[in-house]
Amino acid sequence: MTHTVAHDRSAGLLPPGLLLAGLLALLSVQAGVVRFPAPAEAVIKPATVTIVPRTYSYRATGDFLRETATVDGPLLTVDEPASLEIMKYQVSASDYALCVDDGACSKAEPRRRGDGDVPVTGVSFDDATDYAEWLSGRTGETWRLPTVSEWNFAAGSKARDHALGIETDAKDPAERWLAFYERESALGANALATPLPLGTFGENEFGVADLAESVWEWTATCGSRTALGPNDETITHLESCGVRLLEGRHRTPMSAFVRDAQGGGCTTGAPPDNLGFRLVREPAVWIQLVEWVGSVGKR
Repeated sequence: MTHTVAHDRSAGLLPPGLLLAGLLALLSVQAGVVRFPAPAEAVIKPATVTIVPRTYSYRATGDFLRETATVDGPLLTVDEPASLEIMKYQVSASDYALCVDDGACSKAEPRRRGDGDVPVTGVSFDDATDYAEWLSGRTGETWRLPTVSEWNFAAGSKARDHALGIETDAKDPAERWLAFYERESALGANALATPLPLGTFGENEFGVADLAESVWEWTATCGSRTALGPNDETITHLESCGVRLLEGRHRTPMSAFVRDAQGGGCTTGAPPDNLGFRLVREPAVWIQLVEWVGSVGKR
């Protein structure tokens, strides 16, 4: 089951479009939408990687049921994604501590403490969004968590397909349960569960480091459940944003307030070793306005 998701990213502008973009940018400044950076000494400059557009696929998020039997979600193909600027490394413990020192973030509660410049762990989804808001204020830029789709776009060959490949009988789900158990057992305990210095696990083909290793990463995507009809049409789709999805060695839903998955809060599968995150930087408002006006001008 494969679905195609198309994104229209038209480019090119006419002079009137540039004029309109400038006007909109001015209005954004007056409305306070545009952020201005803090003094240079207060600015944190995370290393980032820009992922250029390409076609990619990823497994749809959430639980899918057909006639009460759990089935794999569809494989989604994105044909024309926007470029994406994402942190090269996960947010470090030292950078996160600056947010704590400013009183904008709660203290991390890592189960395991690594040595050196390690990623922050023992943080919840709520902690990650607090940090994103704080970093945005400190830099004058807009930072946020990636969606599952964006994370897979950036992960490239490090992304994992979570399908079991088994269509179960609604009256006898044992086969799927067994396959799920075998997969989770194969993942096993990670011998390198203690956080290690940033860059230890190397980079993927795009230059993004430490993907799908000892730290699972929070995403902005909510947990969900979708009921499918006999022809795979959607009958119902329910979201629960008190649960967010983590990406890493496997995808897993997690209560948004949890900092230690091994202490509870993991709704399915083997609990992640460590909870951390990396952020996406949004393009400047004027760039978004120019792109939008350009796409309108071409219609």
